[in-house]
Amino acid sequence: MSDHPESARHGSSQAPPTEWNGRATNRLQWLLALAGAGCVALGIELAVDGAWTSGIAPLLMSVIGCLAAGLLILFGTLAFVHVAVKVDGDSLEVRCGHVGLPRRRILLSHVTGAEFVPRINPRQWGGWGYRWRPEQGTAVVVRKGEGMALRLGDGRTFTVTVDDAETAVRFIRQRLHLPSPGKRPGD
Repeated sequence: MSDHPESARHGSSQAPPTEWNGRATNRLQWLLALAGAGCVALGIELAVDGAWTSGIAPLLMSVIGCLAAGLLILFGTLAFVHVAVKVDGDSLEVRCGHVGLPRRRILLSHVTGAEFVPRINPRQWGGWGYRWRPEQGTAVVVRKGEGMALRLGDGRTFTVTVDDAETAVRFIRQRLHLPSPGKRPGD
């Protein structure tokens, strides 16, 4: 028995898909982005209505601190509100946030294995975002839940949280001509 894409029906003349697209979203990150926007608004309010009696230096430090913290929180969270994953005939591309940065492109010729990971927890990786852990490899984690882990030819691992990761793993395995998990070659 072999795995067939859901779109291909028995006896259908449809060609298998040439590309797989998926994404994952973390709506909780929007709350953090709002907190960052609030810090920016506070910094602007302090700058505009800066009637401080203690001098210009404390006012300037407060304004710069609020603006810097707010912008860091705002852009740091918006960069990882969602992740988009695209797998085509020769590569896997991961794009984060609305701007698509950071971005990672991995040639499928560098992939030696693909595994479905049913439960990825941001705590495993030290939080949300683009993460690196010496014992685990590199990951893009935008939420808790399913994802996939790719074993690369140099021995490293790349993990990404994405919806419908099981289909993505099947797609990658088909491209690489790897057996499905639990199957032995020749079955």
